[in-house]
Amino acid sequence: MSSGSSTTGSRSRLAVELGKKNAFEMREQEAYLNLVRTVSVLSRDFAVLFKSFGVSETQYNALRIIAGAGKKGIRMEMIGERMVARDPDTTRLINRLLVAGYVLKERLEDDRRCSVVCLTGEGRALLKRMRGKVDRLHAEQLGHMKASDLDQLNRLLVTARERAEE
Repeated sequence: MSSGSSTTGSRSRLAVELGKKNAFEMREQEAYLNLVRTVSVLSRDFAVLFKSFGVSETQYNALRIIAGAGKKGIRMEMIGERMVARDPDTTRLINRLLVAGYVLKERLEDDRRCSVVCLTGEGRALLKRMRGKVDRLHAEQLGHMKASDLDQLNRLLVTARERAEE
């Protein structure tokens, strides 16, 4: 069967979950919708967790990137490039973290158009408080899968997005 044809004569689990009366017309469509559905389901618990700490998922991601850069900090444009889910307005994102007291932002002396961002003590403390809970939630959500299945899933997801990133 070609990749563009119907997946099977019977409805898949996703088709049932979505109340779809027929099988998906394309495997690619079903795979994409499965990704979207899975992200939606798994993200709910993280949204609740992050909200309990007063940050969003994108703010947490930015804080982790900044923390990973060390004490010297990281150039603002690099943060946007390293985000898991791209945020079109990194400046606004960082400014919210600045107002919250989690980061410091300084203009570069040699290029006033560029800024370097680093964590404050409060930002480091927040990440430290969150770390165990974030790790536990990852384990709760996907810990039932075998390591080899997780490795395979990660390889397949990389393969799926390779062409889109070209």
